[in-house]
Amino acid sequence: MTEGRLHVFDDPAGAVAQLLAAEARRGGAIVLTGGSTPERAYELAARLEPDWSRAQVFWGDERCVPPDDGRSNFGLAKRALLDRLAALPDVHRIRGELAPAAAAAEYEAELGEATPDLLLLGLGPDGHVASLFPGSPQLAERARLVTHGPAGLEPFVERVTLTLPALLTARRIVVLVAGAGKAEAVERSFRGPVDEEVPASLLRRGEAPLDVYLDPAAATGAASAN
Repeated sequence: MTEGRLHVFDDPAGAVAQLLAAEARRGGAIVLTGGSTPERAYELAARLEPDWSRAQVFWGDERCVPPDDGRSNFGLAKRALLDRLAALPDVHRIRGELAPAAAAAEYEAELGEATPDLLLLGLGPDGHVASLFPGSPQLAERARLVTHGPAGLEPFVERVTLTLPALLTARRIVVLVAGAGKAEAVERSFRGPVDEEVPASLLRRGEAPLDVYLDPAAATGAASAN
């Protein structure tokens, strides 16, 4: 078991950008996340380190839409990060345009024996991480590294996601959270009991360092330290 270390910054995306850039310089395997919160971190990371040629990039989950769809996690990272780099990493994307089962099987084969050096996650207001929602069938998977299933929040499209066993293989887990609407989820995930009704709390079952980067609004009510 590990406990989440909470780090409060006025600009947590800037702090996470520095971690991403440093890992890219080291040539690490980096797992990216979707949602609106990491976009600034990706833009800043591209400025800090424009050469990602030694790194590998994966995704923690994907909406089952084509890569040019505005809801695509890959599409967000392409616009905010990849398109801004002078030298690209080895990109391993989840092909959301395929049927969900086919996309999940293909991505599991793509992962192979890769172990993430840095796993970046967001946090939903319901406590979900990747596409592991409270009560979702994806959360129950224990044998596979990748699965698929329905979404628990909008957009309500099928998702392909790393499973909890896959997330817990990471050497380091970083969670980026912003906004007062996430404050309760932060408290429940990283200071409350470990409970499947709060999927992010299950990250504490692993041994890897778990660092949570928050803005002051998201940190409201949680014991925290820089």
